[in-house]
Amino acid sequence: EVQLQASGGGLVQPGGSLRLSCEMFGSTFGDYVIGWVRQAPGKEREAVSCTSSSDDTTTYEDPVKGRFTMSSDNAKKTVYLQMNSLKPEDTAVYYCAVQEGSVCHGFGWRLRTYGMDYWGKGTLVTVSS
Repeated sequence: EVQLQASGGGLVQPGGSLRLSCEMFGSTFGDYVIGWVRQAPGKEREAVSCTSSSDDTTTYEDPVKGRFTMSSDNAKKTVYLQMNSLKPEDTAVYYCAVQEGSVCHGFGWRLRTYGMDYWGKGTLVTVSS
């Protein structure tokens, strides 16, 4: 059983930065991926980034490439999402989620097709002047 706790959301002006954290409690039976997923008002949820426990691969979806950086502290079982150069279109509830026995390649497709095994409560990010 895995529980996830995300934090760090808030209100920021366009061009600003925020860092989200996601702490993982419990453990999986094997390899897993942990990803950030966001859902804007009135829109479907979309993948943001993913990191794999098996090979430390990290992937990013096109809308956030070059602006967001995902990192992890294995000792603290925590992953972070550093978000820079934020835009109003980044406004969304951000969730961290885990999928067991998976890889980051095709994370967005896997999210849409299979969903995730564990979800944390979301944290709201609002980018507005």
